[in-house]
Amino acid sequence: MSPELAQQLLLETLLPLALLIAAGGIWPRWQSGISVVGLRGEINRLVLNFFAPMLFFAAGASATVDFDLLQLPLILGGATLAGLALAALALFATPLGRGLSRPQRGAVMLASGFGNVLFFGYPFLTTVFGESGARYPFFADMLATTPLVWSLGVWIAFRCGKHTEHASFLEMWLKLPPVWGFAAGVALNVSGAGLAPLVEAARWAGSPTIPLMLFVLGLTIPWHDLRPHRAVLVALSIKLALMPLVALGIALAWPGRLGEPGEAGVLEAAMPTMVMVIALADRFGLDARLAGLVMGWSTLAGLVTLPSWLWLLKGLAS
Repeated sequence: MSPELAQQLLLETLLPLALLIAAGGIWPRWQSGISVVGLRGEINRLVLNFFAPMLFFAAGASATVDFDLLQLPLILGGATLAGLALAALALFATPLGRGLSRPQRGAVMLASGFGNVLFFGYPFLTTVFGESGARYPFFADMLATTPLVWSLGVWIAFRCGKHTEHASFLEMWLKLPPVWGFAAGVALNVSGAGLAPLVEAARWAGSPTIPLMLFVLGLTIPWHDLRPHRAVLVALSIKLALMPLVALGIALAWPGRLGEPGEAGVLEAAMPTMVMVIALADRFGLDARLAGLVMGWSTLAGLVTLPSWLWLLKGLAS
């Protein structure tokens, strides 16, 4: 990794990420009397129902789709499945899971396997790869993370949590507005219709998505409770080290040289835990506090481990 890219990554990506997350953490202390849960819920609903569908539509409509791009969801999907399997093995078949309840094990499994591929991945990959990198987080999210979260992830939450949910996985997935926004964008892209002003308008309308969700990430991290925990160390080892290592193995085994989509797949596998894990924990009766601890520690550690994986990838690609 060149000194210029390292400086750009620090000043244009990691610093803004840290500032937005810190703002979310400071806001409730500065604005006393507000309901953190209520504020987080309102921002989440606004992003899910308006801003994110707009951004996904613009990404799907403007992306250059080619065979090499399929590497990314395949690499990320394979690494995600490996991460979930390693977490299940560690928690249910070794002493590492001793003393943990099923809701705690379920929370750690989800936090070990599902990364913040969009809200962390978008600013990171656009800095690393430029304009072409903007398409990777959306295809990673729509073709790998989102289907796995709302199928296997929900199944894990069903089995490990204490809840009364009965909705089907497919029904929940099809109710997500970003799914339809992305599908509409890809359909427009494939049709070849010249609607560039509409796409640019949607991109502009969806631009608050990333800053708002990073602010929500800061709201969600349990800053007062960030203490080391054995289960947290298990999750961090899998999420920030073993998952990207598996992804790197898949990328290197892919026919041809290690290219940009392969590098993006490895970096997406190295992203810290996604915010959606907290929502799943709340909804299905998992240990939301433990999930929050993993998310908090992985976010802070990810600011160091992500540049390390990038440095390794650039060394292998050179």
